[in-house]
Amino acid sequence: MQLAQARQLPVSGAMRPDRSPVALDAWPLRTPAVLQGFCAAADGEVRRTLHRLAEIGFLPGEPLEVVARAGGRGGPIAVRVGGSTFALRAHEAALLRVQEPA
Repeated sequence: MQLAQARQLPVSGAMRPDRSPVALDAWPLRTPAVLQGFCAAADGEVRRTLHRLAEIGFLPGEPLEVVARAGGRGGPIAVRVGGSTFALRAHEAALLRVQEPA
């Protein structure tokens, strides 16, 4: 299965019965989300990236929102966590799993 087919954009609550976490890079703009966790750390570089993201506030249970995208699919993503906004590379955002708030 191709990556583009595997990732589908979530739709809002009532229309999306499956509330399983999805990658942050696939989350729609201006839709509230809660960080559920991280992808499996495949190697040392991924572990270092996840550690850095946790240090700046990307922790399970934190509410967040994708506020902007640049350059289309695969470009940088602006994400608001608490009172701060961070620019993440698409491959960094793909490491984070989010879902709709309860």
